Amino acid sequence: MAFLQLQGVSKGFGSGPTRTEVLRDLHLDIEKGEFVAIVGYSGAGKTTLINLISGLSRPDAGSVTLNDLEITAPGPDRGVVFQNYSLLPWLSVAENIRLAVDQVFPNWAESKKAQHVDRYIAMVNLSPARDKRPAELSGGMRQRVSVARALAMDPQILLLDEPLSALDALTRATLQDEISRIWQEDRKTVVLITNDPDEGIYLADRIIPLSAGPGATLGPSLTVDIPRPRDRRALNHDPRFKELRRQIFEFMLQSKAAQRVAVSRKLVLPDLEPEDLDAPRTRLGRRAPIRKSEVKRETVEVS
Repeated sequence: MAFLQLQGVSKGFGSGPTRTEVLRDLHLDIEKGEFVAIVGYSGAGKTTLINLISGLSRPDAGSVTLNDLEITAPGPDRGVVFQNYSLLPWLSVAENIRLAVDQVFPNWAESKKAQHVDRYIAMVNLSPARDKRPAELSGGMRQRVSVARALAMDPQILLLDEPLSALDALTRATLQDEISRIWQEDRKTVVLITNDPDEGIYLADRIIPLSAGPGATLGPSLTVDIPRPRDRRALNHDPRFKELRRQIFEFMLQSKAAQRVAVSRKLVLPDLEPEDLDAPRTRLGRRAPIRKSEVKRETVEVS
């Protein structure tokens, strides 16, 4: 049995005629130590998928299991890195990470906790900024703190919910290199959600496109058999990179085209006559538009 497994998972929101099916009949197997990227359009349901794996949400149908145990609620065995950093602004870098360590390892000695925190601060190259608060950090540095906090919990699986989408291109590339380096050191099981196929190919062992929503489904699983460490500049000339990129875009564009439907609507124009500017004003100083159905014609005889 796979380390992380989704079987027939579906999820929707709302009820009755307003209900929207976000994800439909997802099947996914991820092995321990594997780095898998799921690529999809914005609004396709990628964050909903992360919420299901993290236990923040329950599926309407199907099951999500991690290490043979069904996921029914959030837990420290799943570390999540969100898009918006989710750092406490009144705590320093070390204190934000220490907060997670205190929750997961409450029985550790103080010295061991301090060493553990310092180890993960160093892992993301933030030792000089360990006592700074989030407001004193750049966006890329804040995201590094978020990654360090998740790793410090020593989770069985790391969930990355578009963690680099809000960053500029140069910072994003730098953090992609950091994530790749950290993964090769720790070999945690990682699920990366992204809207950038190039990012997925650069980082992952396997990349799976998510079709356009509503009712999004997972497409074919593509093995990224490009040797590590990967050279960003060399990738642009790699035939395998180009082929993977072509297959991903082809699937996503076809799924988007399949969602287009023609809708015919009957338009009913308002039953109103234009305002008569020559008509006397009312007591309120306005001339109200008249509905055609309210117009009455009378014949008046004047002697």
